[in-house]
Amino acid sequence: MNSPDLAGIGMTSQRTRERLIERLREQGIDDFAVLEVMRSTPRHLFLDEAMAHRAYEDTALPIGYQQTLSQPYVVARMTSLLLAGGSLDRVLEIGSGSGYQTAILARLVGQVYAVERIKPLLEASRKRLRRLKLRNVRFRHGDGMLGWPEEAPFDGILCAAAPEQVPEALLEQLAPGGRLVIPVGGGMQYLKVITREGEEFRSETCDAVRFVPLRPGVQR
Repeated sequence: MNSPDLAGIGMTSQRTRERLIERLREQGIDDFAVLEVMRSTPRHLFLDEAMAHRAYEDTALPIGYQQTLSQPYVVARMTSLLLAGGSLDRVLEIGSGSGYQTAILARLVGQVYAVERIKPLLEASRKRLRRLKLRNVRFRHGDGMLGWPEEAPFDGILCAAAPEQVPEALLEQLAPGGRLVIPVGGGMQYLKVITREGEEFRSETCDAVRFVPLRPGVQR
């Protein structure tokens, strides 16, 4: 990860990344492993060149197709919530988008199964992760509302788009003790953490958030 474009210069330099990490700490992110992975993951690679200079601002940024690269605080918060129950072996990610959240997860869990409905985004993120030599990720072009039943159950599921109600398929694909971190709602959205306890599900409501909607079907 030492080539100039991976290391970054100017507004994408390591110093700029350090300022972002400090800001995340100030906002209450205290998971050391998550912060270290975000510190060393080049977020600017997951944006078009015209937007790369804004990569280390704590804000969501457009990636085309009416989709966004999530705000770093939200990435850190959701990842920390997912990992709060302990180490995870198999994680399903719904709405992998640019692949940034996928890359963060890949460095913290055993295996990531990433589902993206928009094919050009999936192809671009696959190339980025290959470039970063992250080989513990499998991608699927599919409908995120359906999850990935052939690979279920999952220890954790992270959803990066907001359904109005939690899809039943995602609950069914959680392993016992597994955690689902998902934004839910139409006009007002809230981040929820849902834990499977046998055949029951315990739900905790966390922060107010703003995500693109989770849409059915696929786009080529």
